[in-house]
Amino acid sequence: MKKVEHIGIAVKDFTVSIPLFEKILNTECYKNEAVESEKVNTAFFRKGETKIELLESIEADGVIAKFIEKKGEGIHHIAFEVENIEIEMQRMKSEGFILLNEIPKRGADNKLVCFLHPKGTNGVLIELCEEIK
Repeated sequence: MKKVEHIGIAVKDFTVSIPLFEKILNTECYKNEAVESEKVNTAFFRKGETKIELLESIEADGVIAKFIEKKGEGIHHIAFEVENIEIEMQRMKSEGFILLNEIPKRGADNKLVCFLHPKGTNGVLIELCEEIK
């Protein structure tokens, strides 16, 4: 793993949360993107080398809406940048981690992504991501 690529935060409403995080981080949101396959809108902020990704559910039954219903708004996942996602997925599988997707899928911000089941990672949803070249 190369570095923490971003921290994903589940929020109810971008009209409230984007201005809030612009104040907190003292920087503007530089990108909004919908990820239809996940039923989520994303908003990105950059501070130094780290990115913050806000996640807003597109639909009432989306994964983020369900997360907020159970746990409330807050940190949803931590994403780590990897050199080769397929090799890293095989390594994680061989180490006994449960992958939530068996093949990398297209995520936001021009990334291929895979998630590790939080039951095997002390309750933290871990995302592996690789820049699409």
